[in-house]
Amino acid sequence: MARAITPRSRKVRVLATLGPASNTPAMIAKLFEAGADAFRINMSHGDQQSKLPVIHAIRALEKSHGRPTTILADLQGPKLRVGRFAGGRVELTHGARFVLDRDPTPGDANRVELPHREIFQAIAPGARLLLDDGKLVLRVAEHSADEIVTIVEVGGPLSDNKGLNVPDVVVPMAALTDKDRSDLAFAVDAGVDWIALSFVQRPEDLAEARKLIGGKAALLAKIEKPAAIDRLEEIVEMCDGVMVARGDLGVELPPQTVPPLQKRIVETSRRLGRPVVVATQMLESMIKSPSPTRAEVSDVATAIYDGADAIMLSAESAAGDWPAESVAMMNAIGESVESDPMHGERIRFTVTRPDPTTADALAEAAKNIAATISAKAIICYTTSGSTARRVARERPSVPLLVLTPKMETARRLGLLWGTHAVHTRDVDSFEEMVAKAKRMALRQGMAKAGDRVIIMAGIPFRTPGATNVLHVVGIIGDELKGYG
Repeated sequence: MARAITPRSRKVRVLATLGPASNTPAMIAKLFEAGADAFRINMSHGDQQSKLPVIHAIRALEKSHGRPTTILADLQGPKLRVGRFAGGRVELTHGARFVLDRDPTPGDANRVELPHREIFQAIAPGARLLLDDGKLVLRVAEHSADEIVTIVEVGGPLSDNKGLNVPDVVVPMAALTDKDRSDLAFAVDAGVDWIALSFVQRPEDLAEARKLIGGKAALLAKIEKPAAIDRLEEIVEMCDGVMVARGDLGVELPPQTVPPLQKRIVETSRRLGRPVVVATQMLESMIKSPSPTRAEVSDVATAIYDGADAIMLSAESAAGDWPAESVAMMNAIGESVESDPMHGERIRFTVTRPDPTTADALAEAAKNIAATISAKAIICYTTSGSTARRVARERPSVPLLVLTPKMETARRLGLLWGTHAVHTRDVDSFEEMVAKAKRMALRQGMAKAGDRVIIMAGIPFRTPGATNVLHVVGIIGDELKGYG
């Protein structure tokens, strides 16, 4: 029988990317024990079959630790790249003329193939083209259906198949490539909990992914294109979760604009009740160093003070020399920030006004009652997870214990702030609801005899979206008797 594990003391979640440094069962377990709440599998690297043992290892944690595990599969997306060069590498000089064309012949210092027809259709004079993660900058002088003539504004070495960013125009490309469709089908069949869609530009980009997922996983939109900022609220409303993907966002926009955009994305996501992940270069120096810089610690802390649901490690845990130490540092930063007496006030700078629904009104009331009577936990019965998301949006001062009969719901809640999900059978009566909630609070270590807890549920039972009950109860010493 799986042993119940004490819930994390912190409310912000830690999402750890797996890779060559961390894809063995032993290391995955080590990351979990160091503080990882969810695991990201990057579909950009490796083949599909190599992901199966990793997925199985993550799921094995459910049996050994008695807690649902959360898996996010991150699709590569339509990554733009230039072609190849005759010598494998050229040097572009400032002020030189450089042409991108449709000719597959290996390029030189004057030209190279650009195998993306959509860019030729969308580009305009004056637009920038950024190469190799923004290290080189080209400015479009003129263009035709088969040729883009540019002037090199920032030169440097350029080698085969380097990435290309087009920050100044919306490129009319499908959000899913053939590889993405294949990877999505594989990930859904393998039972992952979240699908992350890269390079979202418009709300329409989410429609095909949503259809292909078919309700078998939640959909997360990665905000990493300037065009997505222009329609941010629409995109957030169309997805189940959001990631502030600061890597490409910081390439396509001036770096000084990224911090306020991060705050805007987090605020919008929280206001609309979608879990939001802050990602990329959070503890970058820990790829090679056993400790982070003070600036990196401050960066992570800022995301936590802003009320992000989750903070993510990328190369630090996937390919670095100190994967477990990176997770442990994230965990320690989260615990330290949340122990600050001012933390509760700061995360409520974002105003999350409830929608005019019974469920939203009860969620707000639960937060206020918990603070007024010093309750130890809010216990939420849910089938779809929507009630849990409503309560978490309010950022209550106490943990949220979620009881659900659906394992897929419990797993998806691994990215939700302050949530400890338990997969358990449903209840059939009000009396059973109260008794089970109290037993679970004791069993999970969230309350003890003499404490009060708040229960939220919907009556009639087993009816999704029917949250209409808020009940405050006290716990007595023998609640565990008769537990089944």
